[in-house]
Amino acid sequence: MLEVRAIAKRYPAVQALDGVSLAFEPGKCHAVIGENGAGKSTLMKILAGIEHPSAGEVLLDGKPVAFRNVREASAHGIAMIHQELNLVDELTAAENIFLGREPTKGIAVDRRKMAQEAKQWLDAVRAPFGPEAKTGGLSVAGKQLIEIAKAVSQQARYLILDEPTAVLSERETEALFALLERLRAEGVGLIYISHLLDEVLRLSDTISVLRDGKHVATLTPEGATPADLAKLMVGRDLGEVFPPKAEIPQAEPALIVEDLSVPRWVKGAGFSVRPGEIVGLAGLVGSGRTELCEAVVGLRPCSGSVTVAGDKLTKRDPATMMNAGLAYLTEDRKDAGLHLTMSCTSNSTLANLRAYGRWVPNRADEKKAATKWIERLGTRIGACEDAVSSLSGGNQQKVALAKWLDARPKILLLDEPTRGVDVGAKREIYQLIHELAAEGLACVLVSSEMPEIVGLCHRVLVMREGKIVGELVGDDVTEHNIMLLAAGVEAA
Repeated sequence: MLEVRAIAKRYPAVQALDGVSLAFEPGKCHAVIGENGAGKSTLMKILAGIEHPSAGEVLLDGKPVAFRNVREASAHGIAMIHQELNLVDELTAAENIFLGREPTKGIAVDRRKMAQEAKQWLDAVRAPFGPEAKTGGLSVAGKQLIEIAKAVSQQARYLILDEPTAVLSERETEALFALLERLRAEGVGLIYISHLLDEVLRLSDTISVLRDGKHVATLTPEGATPADLAKLMVGRDLGEVFPPKAEIPQAEPALIVEDLSVPRWVKGAGFSVRPGEIVGLAGLVGSGRTELCEAVVGLRPCSGSVTVAGDKLTKRDPATMMNAGLAYLTEDRKDAGLHLTMSCTSNSTLANLRAYGRWVPNRADEKKAATKWIERLGTRIGACEDAVSSLSGGNQQKVALAKWLDARPKILLLDEPTRGVDVGAKREIYQLIHELAAEGLACVLVSSEMPEIVGLCHRVLVMREGKIVGELVGDDVTEHNIMLLAAGVEAA
């Protein structure tokens, strides 16, 4: 058995964990849930040897252990799949899976054996690419599959999974669940973190809830509902998750995209968005949704036209598009959305530095603006000058959102805005998107969570294989109709 007893962890301005005691059994799936900032990831990092507790102890098979680093935790049979990707883009999938523990033949790396074993683990997670694939050329979902294959290849006694399905398609998620069932049957203990509460109830033998760094409840899934778990997580009833959809003002489109094509990814896409309207982009992973958004904001070379507020833009680089009033919240906040070593203040004002001084930013004004966004978005931080890397994933997402809102855009493209965000924070983000639309912003929402698309969007465009294959409006916006179009049955 793997146990934590009275574990505490204090950072300079934050008490991340406060006297948490839990026990994890072999051959069982134990879910640990809570709001962003509740202490889940910190606890997992202590178990994996990444962080060290301020107080308390970790026990394995009844004996106290103190892992100085990840290598020691791995040697004791504990592996972790991180919420944030930790891969080297320049390496192949096989090289990332076996990084630091490459099989050898004499003094040389045995590349044939490494490729064979990597293929075995990639096949286990149903990765649609081989061991020779260059990691940097894969989607976020593809990289996540490498992370999963890397962890399970260590054949650990205990496997920690931190939001493993956040960017996976339904097919990839089902493959992962089947793999976890096999591991559980073989006696591997699973420690599972997810904000998808239906997923937690489906997989878990035991569920523990953390709130504000403390252990507040442990229960079994029998008879529990997502609403029960949400209430334990936030300490209050959430009520309606999605705000009522507002009427769309009659106005000329803020954004018109015509015949836009991205080599290999998007084919002749066209759509428009009016001020105050929320338009959803739905489809399976790999359908071209992200690539379409990146092309619109100037991050990918493309053909076709983009018109903003009646002005057809001939030059389409990111700076021009941003100056025209477009903002893009990327799905990959770690590599493309934030500077993790910089402070919350610096990140919050990064897209609008001109407003704080021509040559040198006025730090007092920057801090005032950052504080405003921290309060409006409910971001949980110790201090404005804390590095963004010190925040939980959901709070990092709020800082990434603040960065673009501070630039006062006219059109906001949101790519998986609630990825890795807890149920309480999701409700806050949904309310914020609703308010922004009510204030006149034109919003485009990319999401793999169907309830999000159905609950927020006035209109939904469904993509398949790089093409927009259907449009749903009003009562036709249902999960069933979206999936029919996404899967290739166009008569919705």
